[in-house]
Amino acid sequence: MKIYVRERKKIGEGVKQPLFRIVAVTGGQLQIEAPHFRKFEIEQIAKEIKAEVVYLEEIPEDKKKKNK
Repeated sequence: MKIYVRERKKIGEGVKQPLFRIVAVTGGQLQIEAPHFRKFEIEQIAKEIKAEVVYLEEIPEDKKKKNK
């Protein structure tokens, strides 16, 4: 089982809010209740269900398509 997560974009510096969002889960059934998680929480969940956490990388600005 894999849990795919990414960092949240709209979070201010110094704000003590969860920094990650789970975007996908493969290889099993997992029910997500919260919209945002702390890294420690994601890793604890993964450990309990024996899943691998995959941190998605941000797309560089020069690689993003601009909508016109």
